[in-house]
Amino acid sequence: MSVDYLAILRRYWGYDSFRPLQRQAIESVGAGQDTLVLMPTGGGKSIVFQVPALAVEGVCIVVTPLVSLMKDQVDQLRRRHILAEALHSGLSRRDIDRILDNCIYGDVKFLYLSPERIDSELFRIRFARMRVSLLTVDEAHCISQWGYDFRPSYLNIARLREIHPEVPILALTASATPEVCRDIMSRLEFHAPHLLRMSFARYNLCYLVRHTEDKREHLLRILNNVPGSGIVYVRTREKTDTLADFLRENKISADSYHGGMDFRTRTLKQEQWTRGQTRIMVATNAFGMGIDKPDVRTVVHYDPCDSLESYYQEAGRAGRDGTRSYAVLLLSQEDASRCEQRLSLEFPPVETIRRLYEGIFNYLQIAIGDGKGQAWSINLYDLSARLKVFTPTLINALKILQQNGYLIFTDEVDNPPRVRFIVHRDELYRIRVERKELDHLITVLLRQYSGLFSDFRPIDENELAHLSGYTTEHVRELLQKLWQLHLIKYIPGNRSPMLILSEERLPTADLRISPESYTLRKESARKRLEQMLQYGENQTGCRSVFIQRYFGEENPDDCGLCDICRQRRKERHTHPVSPHQALDVLILKQLEARPTDLKTLTAEICGEIDVVLSRITLLLESGKISEQKDGKLRINR
Repeated sequence: MSVDYLAILRRYWGYDSFRPLQRQAIESVGAGQDTLVLMPTGGGKSIVFQVPALAVEGVCIVVTPLVSLMKDQVDQLRRRHILAEALHSGLSRRDIDRILDNCIYGDVKFLYLSPERIDSELFRIRFARMRVSLLTVDEAHCISQWGYDFRPSYLNIARLREIHPEVPILALTASATPEVCRDIMSRLEFHAPHLLRMSFARYNLCYLVRHTEDKREHLLRILNNVPGSGIVYVRTREKTDTLADFLRENKISADSYHGGMDFRTRTLKQEQWTRGQTRIMVATNAFGMGIDKPDVRTVVHYDPCDSLESYYQEAGRAGRDGTRSYAVLLLSQEDASRCEQRLSLEFPPVETIRRLYEGIFNYLQIAIGDGKGQAWSINLYDLSARLKVFTPTLINALKILQQNGYLIFTDEVDNPPRVRFIVHRDELYRIRVERKELDHLITVLLRQYSGLFSDFRPIDENELAHLSGYTTEHVRELLQKLWQLHLIKYIPGNRSPMLILSEERLPTADLRISPESYTLRKESARKRLEQMLQYGENQTGCRSVFIQRYFGEENPDDCGLCDICRQRRKERHTHPVSPHQALDVLILKQLEARPTDLKTLTAEICGEIDVVLSRITLLLESGKISEQKDGKLRINR
């Protein structure tokens, strides 16, 4: 049955046309085909799953690792009168039950959740009863061990296919090499490989590399010469503050942003930058996901990234409106050695991982054979000091242990309070008889939350206060009392990393670190870093071509905009290429290969659809191209 996807787009978003590749991807998943869409940052990925999901009955499941992105997209959908929900760590058990029931019996169209949530038995049981229209996997490169941001929790997604094998999967990512694309489709158990990709060429983005030992002064020159909004990416949280202070001292409106800030602070800073109240945001890579600010004129990388994937994604936040913009990488002589040092920290020696594994369990006072299913809030800096190791080394050891299935390590998040009973029901009954002042709260806990004897469960202390008639502070005091009496394990609400043990503690000699999670991934990470450094050191070839070839594009054309192309042009004494001329070159290149219909041609070119269509119209009017009887466009020889 034919579906008018454009009518849905007009009704809910008010747009009269799709961006490149959007319609092709929408029709693919609408036909029930598993589809991997490789669409650069700003290409409009959310439309690709939201439009086809609105065309059919059922709920669209959206897996994404970013809580802030979940909340932002849910808010946007609700403003369009589309019912959407999100499951995240800040919800009470009652809220989770309500949301999942509404997905089964109600009219929820979109359910956003983190990949960790998939491993919950509660979710999988309810998922089996849902009428699911589409399974969308955002940031799909995270499922590949050969990708630049592998997250083991993404491997759980394939379990959903076992429950609903008939539901099509849409995987979305902004940057992935051909090897990673193949791995994504394999890990998600595609019924048949199917990849749709846009060109990685950005006709309006000028890539520049500057070699300097005085990065601060060079940064000032860039920001003083290029007006408009910008982002400066740095490696460390401390540097965001010091560099933002430096810019303010030099009369440039700037602020800092990193993942260690609380959610409200980050939201406020982002809103002020988005509205133009702050011109420059100095940030770690925690800034940028889900940001839709079209008029960013400059993205400066003060420090090199670990891969071209992350560099391309972050640099691509400039110039989404099609206007000339700049992506600048600053390099010093010491950067290469610093990158090598970071790589060694990312993969500490296996013997170090074994020593830290033993030290962590000793710190938590867990005996061999115990600990499975238990959870702790941990202070990484205190733990690092106790184990006499650098904090980055500890974090990366925890990540490798997670990849091998021994534990789950969460980054800093707003964690709700969690409770687990550690006594048998008979013993608990005796205590309730003897300690009447605790009986009422225990009764409310047991009525309100299930599974408290088998696992840590998030609780809502305000809800407990309302149901018990106590104040929230008194509820916390009683929970502390239950903890002191060794009746419960109680983790107060906090903003800190969490450690959840997937398996009981093993003798250190029995710890196994798989080659895939260590040796092969280390070699893959080294190759990605080498490509990033080669990009910076390259002095002969177009930088856009370098990037396009890395992502598997064949026979890309020079951009005419980057520092290498500009130097060549200067040597030839030719005139600069405008963004529109660069776009014309891309259009003519596509038609040179073969005559192409308008729909396919616009899907193959990255850029605002209105701008692309206007350039095609001008090329038709000038006689450079023409339309054949079959409707396909061709070059006039």
